[in-house]
Amino acid sequence: MEKHIVDTKGLSCPQPVIETMNAIKKLGSGEIVVLVDTDTAKENVKRSAESKGWTVADVQAEDGGYRITITKE
Repeated sequence: MEKHIVDTKGLSCPQPVIETMNAIKKLGSGEIVVLVDTDTAKENVKRSAESKGWTVADVQAEDGGYRITITKE
């Protein structure tokens, strides 16, 4: 399974969602780790990924933000 990291720390919404959607379109499947630094971005990224058929596999607090792991086989 291919793994891709999308670092959106420091970006305001909707940029984290846009960057995540670009990665989803590019990869089609695999694993994407999205780094965000706000609760709003975390929730929006999770919701957007799920709407595209991806699974939110893990969310961890990290360095003043969150590491969101989404997957699709």
